[in-house]
Amino acid sequence: MQTTTRVAVIGGGVVGCSVLYHLTKLGWSDVMLLERAELTAGSTWHAAGGFHTLNGDTNMAALQGYTINLYKELEEITGLSCGLHHVGGVTLADNRDRFDMLLAERAKHRFMGLETEIVTPEEIKQIAPVTNIDGILGALYDPLDGHLDPSGTTHAYAKAARMGGATIETHCMVRETNPRPDGTWDVVTDKGTIHAEHIVNAAGLWAREVGAMAGVYLPLHPMEHQYLVTEEVPLIAEMMAEGHEHPHVMDPAGESYLRQEGKGLCIGFYEQHCRPWAVEGTSWEFGQDLLPNDFDKIEQSIDFAYKRFPDLERAGVKSVIHGPFTFAPDGNPLMGPVPGLRNYWSACGVMAGFSQGGGVGLMLAQWMIHGETERDTMAMDVARFGDWITPGYTLPKVIENYQKRFSVAYPNEELPAARPNRTTPMYDIFSDMGAVWGQQYGLEVANYFAQGDEPTYETPSFRRSDAFAATAREVHAVRHAVGINELQNFGKYRVTGPRARAWLNRIMAGRVPAPGRLSLSPMLSRKGRLIGDFTLSCLSETEFQLTASYSAQAFHWRWFLLHQEDGATLENISDLRSGFQIAGPRARDLLSACARADISDMAFLDVRRLTVGMSDCIVQRVSYTGDLGYEIYCDPISQRALWSTLWAAGQPLGITPFGMRAMMSLRLDKFFGSWMAEYSPDYTAAETGLDRFIHFDKTADFIGRAAAEAERGAGPSRRLVAFAVAADGADVHGYEPIWLGGEVVGFCTSGGYAHHTQTSVALGFLPTDLSGGAPQVDIEILGQMRPAQVLTKPLFDPDGARMRG
Repeated sequence: MQTTTRVAVIGGGVVGCSVLYHLTKLGWSDVMLLERAELTAGSTWHAAGGFHTLNGDTNMAALQGYTINLYKELEEITGLSCGLHHVGGVTLADNRDRFDMLLAERAKHRFMGLETEIVTPEEIKQIAPVTNIDGILGALYDPLDGHLDPSGTTHAYAKAARMGGATIETHCMVRETNPRPDGTWDVVTDKGTIHAEHIVNAAGLWAREVGAMAGVYLPLHPMEHQYLVTEEVPLIAEMMAEGHEHPHVMDPAGESYLRQEGKGLCIGFYEQHCRPWAVEGTSWEFGQDLLPNDFDKIEQSIDFAYKRFPDLERAGVKSVIHGPFTFAPDGNPLMGPVPGLRNYWSACGVMAGFSQGGGVGLMLAQWMIHGETERDTMAMDVARFGDWITPGYTLPKVIENYQKRFSVAYPNEELPAARPNRTTPMYDIFSDMGAVWGQQYGLEVANYFAQGDEPTYETPSFRRSDAFAATAREVHAVRHAVGINELQNFGKYRVTGPRARAWLNRIMAGRVPAPGRLSLSPMLSRKGRLIGDFTLSCLSETEFQLTASYSAQAFHWRWFLLHQEDGATLENISDLRSGFQIAGPRARDLLSACARADISDMAFLDVRRLTVGMSDCIVQRVSYTGDLGYEIYCDPISQRALWSTLWAAGQPLGITPFGMRAMMSLRLDKFFGSWMAEYSPDYTAAETGLDRFIHFDKTADFIGRAAAEAERGAGPSRRLVAFAVAADGADVHGYEPIWLGGEVVGFCTSGGYAHHTQTSVALGFLPTDLSGGAPQVDIEILGQMRPAQVLTKPLFDPDGARMRG
């Protein structure tokens, strides 16, 4: 066995073999895979082998499309069969909400170029004749759906990797992974020690155990999953005799997926009475094993399936496959560089390995070799979970995700498992005031405050929710008096030292402000893509505070550490500074009544240390509401005292608490973008308008400068614009296609109802030649074409007089 390698991939399932293949495909041949037993051992070998493109995240859907199209390429390269059956598939809808979800998904697919379509019950019966269409409203048909041979596909990846120079060691158990001071690793196996520049944890069912060897917790958990294969079904035999295969059928109401298997049927369930597996860890002795049959937990699912697919009841059960596979808390893969470790990569938690494994392998290989991926991978980035996550949180979230595998995914839904988990000192106070809570990065965040007969639970919906009136009330209070909102859900970082300014000039593309001032700045990747939009606050020449998205803090912290320099000390203080935002025409009056200093000369984008009531605070004059406003930061221990001061002084001014629903409405008046909607690694500063904050005149060679200057010279091909939409009870949420002249010319990034201006607003991308004032376009919302007009100036305070005055 070789003792040195550039990359050691741990785990020989479909994902590990995909990573190995893609590394060779992109040019790294000195790579090896270590498998403790045989390839496919664990969960790959007993997978049902289905694949599909349907995914709520557009980048995930695109990567699933890449994975599916890759299989023919693998067959051509290796001469091995993947056992492909491109039979198509339908996803059924038996109620209005499920049908709305399919309409929304079909709309996304239009601008992605996927050939899905909505079909009627009668068409379903023709496409998938085993289906009882009683009560069915329609379905989404995807011609790319199908299934394959799990073992054959995995071995095709492996052979293609070997052809590219990779080495595969089976029956080679990893016992330790030990970092060296230079960032490389010693991988200790039962066959000897391998010195590797990089490690990839693709250990599947054992990913937790392999991660623990490096001192890292990866939030995933195995779940038991069961599917049945029937004896011959006459209808299927007749179709085969005519040269046809039956397509897949996903039945969310029955929590099941069905496909043809030989002359019979295969059906699997995501049952509510599900069971986690290996709660305290996966045994090293487990391999190509199955679990005992357990019909009790799927009894209700089988009863429902017999009604939906009557042929099942008349067919005998040929075999039962019951085995474990892993989930992350949100069901997406855990992929990318693990925060806090050098050259240690995750490629695990891929519960849909034959839909997603190719895309995961491609993205990870690009990241390792080129330093970044070609598309935004936040939905599967391991950094979307921070070091706050624990096994006690992961387990109930994984169970919830398994149970909701086929449930409707609403844009305003707040899932209840493992909550509340992380709370601020204001949690009980706000709860007593009627707070209706959401969560962000494990933190409880107030969505709105219910008063009177306003709902204390927001009903999930694709249309305007029953929190509409409560949100309007809070928006009115901000625009006409003063609102107060908690600041905990910002990521916050402290940068100190003699080279703090120099470091910021390199890491940030924007202007680094003078003492007592703040600035807005994009943070760019080497290719000029957005990896952050920050507020930079200069407290002194050697101390700065940075603020950005709270949910991106592990993502941003990983980037900071990757580019850390001597002379600049970095601290993540996201949970060490809290406080409040006050906003509205009476905000200055409120702060003046509480601050122990004159603030009348505090200009827009000023930052000061002030004592507010009894609390020492950092106060900066800026507000995401687009109104006159201040952000007031304090120590969390002082937060309740600060609240008491502001709340008491605000009573004669009409102070009103407001939540994130109102915040998202207020920002639409000003066309302010939001992280992971308008601003993400899919987009550049010039496309989104954030190039106005790039300081091209500074001498520092900031990261991404060359790419940003090149785009500045050529101009972007598309631009972010705002629209007023003639909506009817349902607003834009994101990824709706924009039509002009019968063609899709763009897509939406986010939207909603701007209550103050009583306008349904959408933000989205159009080609540059249309962005300055296109003729009327149509935006497809839940299958309906809604006229929309480009807006060229903000609806509220267009000249910024109130915000800056």
